[in-house]
Amino acid sequence: MKDIPTTFFLCLRNRFFDGEGKPIPFALRDKASTQDDPFDEHLAAVVISEIKDMACIKAPGPLITPDLVVFRPSLCSGTARDVLREDLQRIVGFEVKKLERQPNGMVVRASGLDYNTTPPCGHVRVYDETGAAIDVRGFYVFACVERIPRQGRVVVTSLAVVDGDLLNADFDFYLSIVGEREKRIGLGTYGDGADRTRPMLIFSNPLGIPELNRGACLIHPSPEVPGGVRRVHVIKRTTKAATEAEFSVYRACEDVQGVEVSTLLDPMPVPLRNTKTRQRGRFLLPFRV
Repeated sequence: MKDIPTTFFLCLRNRFFDGEGKPIPFALRDKASTQDDPFDEHLAAVVISEIKDMACIKAPGPLITPDLVVFRPSLCSGTARDVLREDLQRIVGFEVKKLERQPNGMVVRASGLDYNTTPPCGHVRVYDETGAAIDVRGFYVFACVERIPRQGRVVVTSLAVVDGDLLNADFDFYLSIVGEREKRIGLGTYGDGADRTRPMLIFSNPLGIPELNRGACLIHPSPEVPGGVRRVHVIKRTTKAATEAEFSVYRACEDVQGVEVSTLLDPMPVPLRNTKTRQRGRFLLPFRV
């Protein structure tokens, strides 16, 4: 039995790319509001219609993570929490990142992507029907979605289903951000202002790696994933503690012929950063004083 990320990946690869690996155009409704997610909705519909032994639930509202949870109902109900936490066969949360492409062919924000108020992580917290917390494995779907001029349709030109641990494996840090925080109140002249102290987080973008810039790939923690995929790269990332984390990059078998596995050492593009925030934009007047 294939695990959920591999099954999910192959389902999306076959929906968005043809047998030769070329993108398949499809219709995607326009956003109805800022928080509306038609692409997430489309992914959920694909999984529900094409993967019969799994259930897929979309986040019930805006500002809820993950965007999708895919699970095998028969393997989840009544199962111990420590089993659900690690078993990729049973339940996985997926966060979706829809990207655009620059004129130079690279995806936008290749060296650092906004994750808004939720840090990426290889584990995410969800809740059962009683409201009890359950921690499960977290994966990400990075998709570069491009509009076809004058056709009213779109194509996915890059797709990566990614183990969240590639981006961050510090679950305690994740919990420190997504949990309750104190906000500052009573601010301003009249005491009616408040500062929500909302974090805005920037982490790596796997589609910034040139080898992943086109087509569909799966980034998985296991060096051996059975059924329908072939390993093409090994990604090694150096941690702050000077240890090494290793992940395997797979493509669908039909997309790979005679390719030797290559090693990508710390391949994520990272911009130069400092601890200071940028000053607000300046309003320039057309006179001197």
